[in-house]
Amino acid sequence: NCTLARRSLSGESYIFSPGDKNEAVPKALSSECVQVCLSASLTGDDVVTVNTPAFAESVTEGDVRWEKAVGDTVAEDEVVCEIETDKTSVQVPAPAAGVIEALLVPDGGKVEGGTPLFKLRKTGAAPAKAKPAAAPPPPAAPEPVAAAAPPPPAAPIPTTMPPVPPVSAQPIDSKPGETTAAFSSCQVKMNRMRQRIAQRLKEAQNTCAMLTTFNEIDMSNIREMRAVHKDPFLKKHNLKLGFMSAFVKASAFALQDQPVVNAVIDDTTKEIVYRDYVDISVAVATPRGLVVPVVRNVENMNFADIERAIYELGEKARKNELAIEDMDGGTFTISNGGVFGSLFGTPIINPPQSAILGMHAIVDRPVAVGGKIEVRPMMYVALTYDHRLIDGREAVTFLRKIKAAVEDPRVLLLDL
Repeated sequence: NCTLARRSLSGESYIFSPGDKNEAVPKALSSECVQVCLSASLTGDDVVTVNTPAFAESVTEGDVRWEKAVGDTVAEDEVVCEIETDKTSVQVPAPAAGVIEALLVPDGGKVEGGTPLFKLRKTGAAPAKAKPAAAPPPPAAPEPVAAAAPPPPAAPIPTTMPPVPPVSAQPIDSKPGETTAAFSSCQVKMNRMRQRIAQRLKEAQNTCAMLTTFNEIDMSNIREMRAVHKDPFLKKHNLKLGFMSAFVKASAFALQDQPVVNAVIDDTTKEIVYRDYVDISVAVATPRGLVVPVVRNVENMNFADIERAIYELGEKARKNELAIEDMDGGTFTISNGGVFGSLFGTPIINPPQSAILGMHAIVDRPVAVGGKIEVRPMMYVALTYDHRLIDGREAVTFLRKIKAAVEDPRVLLLDL
């Protein structure tokens, strides 16, 4: 019989026994809750063995990175180690205050769900009595040093200098020096997330017949709409109104108009799978690498819903608190290189999806408007798509649909 302690990602802790009634278990607990099995009844003392939490179905193993060492004192819920999977990192806290007694997995070691991680002696438990150390042996007597032999007689100092050969007047042959400037380098092991990113991008390159089509968007109207409504929007929703929500909403609008862009090829059955929902992955750059949390059911969202979802997912990504469920799925991806100043680029498909939209920087450029040259805020956009499934006509039509919706948001309201 072991007590089960579950801690939800929100930070709340619950402790219950297998015999407790089901209604005592909070429904908010998800599969990402950390489960700890206390082995005190087995060991006869207050030593807790903490196991690896259960992973989602799409994750099989992870790498351990220790935050604490043997002998460190930890508080309840203090992070002891972090398990890095190919999608996110899972923090493992101490189930109670105590002292780390043993680390059962080396730093960087691979673990699966349920693997024992470390042992914790809870505060107040008496440590195991250590065997008395044996007295150190007395120092050995120094061995006698043999008498030094008398030094040989010094050589006589010459009274005359030896003859010096004459120096040739020929020019010295200049050769490059044998030593060159030292250049240092270091090798750093790729973390699991970077390895997974590299693997997926290479899979996309090897599997998809990727092709990219381009267009440009006049951002004048959407800029004006944002300038007029950003303060009332902030006051009502407590959210900043950005450009990403307009592109997410426009993408959902275009995906419903061109459902093949929202579809995917099932390579096992050789069938095309059409989805009647729109889940858009939004690429977010973090210090650990690129992550793509998913905004779900965008077709049913308004601008405020989208901005709130993007903000919450972005905060979780920056704090390294994304759960695996936050990144699973997704039918289409948007990548915004414009926040880093990118003017032009060709994004790579995020498999198993069939297309990705690349946004870029807004730059004032001269354009022809009604037979006149005007300076307008312009953005290049790129759509990379899997040509095995999507024809050029459908890709161009899709991108033009996004262009029309962003340049004139009334298109979204009128469903044109």
